[in-house]
Amino acid sequence: MDTSNPAVFVNGGLLRMYVGRRVRTVIQVLQSERGAVFGKSTDNLELVVKGSPSSIPLSTFVEVIGIADSEKSIRADIWTNFGDTFDTNSYNQLCQLASGEFKHLFV
Repeated sequence: MDTSNPAVFVNGGLLRMYVGRRVRTVIQVLQSERGAVFGKSTDNLELVVKGSPSSIPLSTFVEVIGIADSEKSIRADIWTNFGDTFDTNSYNQLCQLASGEFKHLFV
């Protein structure tokens, strides 16, 4: 496993702390336009994900990994469908742990 450039687990509220860094998050896809996907983070904030998802249709929930462009946007290079149901509360708890007291347990 390559740990030289880890992606930090973030939700919409934590994204601002990692602008310019590699991040990973899950969004609920609301709209997809050429070159951008508009979605809702697991803590109900609106995010824009720039980049071209794979040629397969996106599911309702998608994990994206890329560089945080701003406090509300990510330039994604990896897209993974997470299906049509997802426990957003548990993901938010994971993000809090990964950015807080237990940060040392996450790469």
